[in-house]
Amino acid sequence: MNFKYDTDLLVLGPAAMLLVLVLRRLFDLPERLPRWNRWLSWLWLPALLAFAYSVVYLRHNSALGEAYMLFVFTVILGTLLRLRSYRPARTLLVGVALVWLKWVIKVGLLLGSYRLLPPYASYYNTGSQLTTLLVIGLLVTARAQKKTLLKEQKQREEEAQARALVAAQNAELERLVAERTAALTQQSEELRKALDDLQTTQSQLIQAEKMASLGELTAGVAHEIQNPLNFVNNFAEVSTELLDELASEQTKPAPDLGLEAELLADLQQNIQKITHHGQRAASIVRGMLEHSRQSTGERTLTDLNALCDEYLRLAYHGLRAKDKTFNATLQTDFAPVLPLVEAVSQDLGRVLLNLFTNAFYAVRQRQQAGEPGYAPTVRVCTKREGDEVVVCVRDNGTGIAEAVQQKIFQPFFTTKPAGEGTGLGLSLSYDIVVQGHDGTLEVESQEGNHTEFVMRLPLFNY
Repeated sequence: MNFKYDTDLLVLGPAAMLLVLVLRRLFDLPERLPRWNRWLSWLWLPALLAFAYSVVYLRHNSALGEAYMLFVFTVILGTLLRLRSYRPARTLLVGVALVWLKWVIKVGLLLGSYRLLPPYASYYNTGSQLTTLLVIGLLVTARAQKKTLLKEQKQREEEAQARALVAAQNAELERLVAERTAALTQQSEELRKALDDLQTTQSQLIQAEKMASLGELTAGVAHEIQNPLNFVNNFAEVSTELLDELASEQTKPAPDLGLEAELLADLQQNIQKITHHGQRAASIVRGMLEHSRQSTGERTLTDLNALCDEYLRLAYHGLRAKDKTFNATLQTDFAPVLPLVEAVSQDLGRVLLNLFTNAFYAVRQRQQAGEPGYAPTVRVCTKREGDEVVVCVRDNGTGIAEAVQQKIFQPFFTTKPAGEGTGLGLSLSYDIVVQGHDGTLEVESQEGNHTEFVMRLPLFNY
């Protein structure tokens, strides 16, 4: 008896397993459909059993091979339907469905022992070949789609990583900004507190400068007022003696009328001198009161010649009140006819007092250095130049270095030793002249030789 193996299973089985292997790798079934992947991994078993059956029972049945392939494509079709949301699977689904339909028709014809008529058999064979080619083409297309999807997925992952990195960097930047903002806020608070402390200190120093100027002015006034008071006291004592002598003469039996007339003339002259010096003391007191009175900021017509002369003597006697050994030559060159200027006299008086005080301080320092033949001299002159009135204060003292001249009007800058100056006198003077009176205040100096301050004020004619 002739025995024939079921060769259809020998061919179709490996072909089906190869197709399944391709599909498992193409669609990543172990990750996407683990259960279906396990079923597909066992599709070779039915083919092996059918082949064993044909060997054991010596029966050849081609329907087994056809039915096996129908079973394989049924499982593949079900797998693709489960993956229909995946674009490459949708692409291959149509082709597999056509192949599955081909095997359904073929198995149905075998089971019913039917044959297609020649024209339809030719169409069927041609359709089978086309579907096979279609499946191959769709496999290539699905593979290309998978690569595209993987590329897009990788790009999305990279973009997601980039966004995550940007988000992390933004979060880090926000943290750093928050820390920096907190640090800046703290620094701002510290600076605000330092500014408040500085303003408080500045107010105290300004007050100290005012008190120092007032002390110098007071000393000058005290020294200046001492002269008329001495005259008043001396003439009062002499007048008392004359009155006693007159009274004694009048008690005599034969008074000397000529002597009495002479005594009365002396008394009258003394009373006139007492009145003169008393008025002089009163005028000094009035000037002191005007200087100490709070400035209203109202401008009045001011005689700069008189103002310079008054404050020059007050500054000089103020220094002599501190140092009795100090003497200086005062030179004045006032313009004979100097127009009145519109100014706040109290404020300009403070400026002049500060300039004179600094000048006397400079010549005193040079005098104390023991330079042979040195004669302290302070010179004040006034003049008119165009539409301006000019006041020059020059001394032959220690002078100011060129580097220091650039900072001489800065607040809190002083060339005096600690404890002898606040560094606000010239700064306040500069503000009064420049900001308060629309003028200018300049300095020219040669170290070890002289210093000259030039104040210019605009002139207003009426």
